[in-house]
Amino acid sequence: MSILLYFTIALFILLCLLLTVVVLIQESKSMGFGASFGGDSGDSLFGVSTPQILKVFTGWLAVIFMSACVILSYWTTSQVRNHSTEFIQTDVEES
Repeated sequence: MSILLYFTIALFILLCLLLTVVVLIQESKSMGFGASFGGDSGDSLFGVSTPQILKVFTGWLAVIFMSACVILSYWTTSQVRNHSTEFIQTDVEES
């Protein structure tokens, strides 16, 4: 069970990195991060309709990120509770 938990946490970290990259790629209302690479504020990195697509994609990634946060929070809390319950039962059985 712990291998699945670690795998899920690794996927969560990849999701965090992807969300960070997608947010940084987007155009801002000012010159923003795109100007660092010599781009014009009117130029888009991937084409004309990209800003709208990136906004939608960022929204979906944010929803997935928040859901994953809640799921991992409950999952790790239940893991700790099960581990502490096993520890208490072992102490009672030994005495």
